[in-house]
Amino acid sequence: MDRDEEFMRAALALARRAAAEGEVPVGCVVVRDGRIVGRGRNRRETGKNALAHAEIRAIDNACRRLGGWRLWECDLYVTLEPCPMCAGAIGNARVRRVIYGAPDPKAGAMGSVLDLFAYPLNHRPEVVSGVLADESAALLRDFFARLRERDRR
Repeated sequence: MDRDEEFMRAALALARRAAAEGEVPVGCVVVRDGRIVGRGRNRRETGKNALAHAEIRAIDNACRRLGGWRLWECDLYVTLEPCPMCAGAIGNARVRRVIYGAPDPKAGAMGSVLDLFAYPLNHRPEVVSGVLADESAALLRDFFARLRERDRR
């Protein structure tokens, strides 16, 4: 297994935890020098907070752990393509690379709906898409199928 898959599996484990808590299953890890330095999972429903996306939580966790806001030596692994808010946070944190699993055809800001980093911003991370995409998409698909089934009852 290559390193990108290894760290995406850690993000998938967090996504599964989010799903078990009734949250949309998105998980994220921030990695520096081959070590996870930040973790996050979707917590919007639990925290009643629109900002509690997995990426925001993982970036916050990494900044606190590393003692600074610049994550220029870090890679971010997330199971779903980041939305515009999260892409903005990634740029502001100066994340070196973003590796995501499933594309987000409704809100993806790294190529699906728009590409925030196609603009002449002061920081543009390298973006790698499709790492364990099928597994990431299946988690989301199954979660929403269960919600629809529950709502029919």
